[in-house]
Amino acid sequence: MIYQSFAQLYDDLFDPAMYTQWLDFVASRVDPASVELLDLACGSGRLGVQLAQKGYQVSGLDLSEEMLALAAKHAQEADVTFPLMAGDMLDLSAIGQYQTVTCFADSFCYLPDLDAVTQAFTQVHDHLNVGGTFLFDVITPHQTDDVYPGYMYNYVDDHRAFIWTSYGIEDEAHAVDHDLTFFIQDTADDAYRKVTELHHERTYLLPDYRKALRLAGLTLNRVSADFGHAEVDDQTTRWFFEVTREA
Repeated sequence: MIYQSFAQLYDDLFDPAMYTQWLDFVASRVDPASVELLDLACGSGRLGVQLAQKGYQVSGLDLSEEMLALAAKHAQEADVTFPLMAGDMLDLSAIGQYQTVTCFADSFCYLPDLDAVTQAFTQVHDHLNVGGTFLFDVITPHQTDDVYPGYMYNYVDDHRAFIWTSYGIEDEAHAVDHDLTFFIQDTADDAYRKVTELHHERTYLLPDYRKALRLAGLTLNRVSADFGHAEVDDQTTRWFFEVTREA
């Protein structure tokens, strides 16, 4: 029998160019010299590895033990070392203080509601040094309402097939479900095994994020598009936030 976790499958198919773009977004805003950086929802650690290679004193935190196991594997393969912690972004009481906190891949959009987002921002505030930097992204209502509904992506190679279908949610504003299905070849009997997951994302209007950051005691300096290279407009699919803790 084969065994591949969903985390491994997801990691294999994720566009590696995204990590380079997130790295550039961070590197153009935060000097790596003597900067302790926490990568929230670090996933498989690929961004953390690149940050460590760039000279950042990076730590990674994720809710998924499977993702953290992958992160440790990627760090070992890249011959870098950085702390990896299992934890929930809604309660960071067990960790220390950081000069920089990052959270990408619209991870805040997986939280259940705006109160939870505000709680996560408050946790970031409490573990960010005064004068520290908080960088994150989220998908926009244009992405959830106009781009994702009816979206389908199919991938096939010699040993597996992947089907990604997205659906809008009628009774929940700016929300979407992603139905992810893998068919993986079992070399023992040449049959295919089905692996499925349902991912739910929700985003909010830009004034809602501004208010949540303000309630958390954080200062929003800029919102941009295209990894910080463009100004936002009504066709922007992902917002990039540059935030500081002033006090």
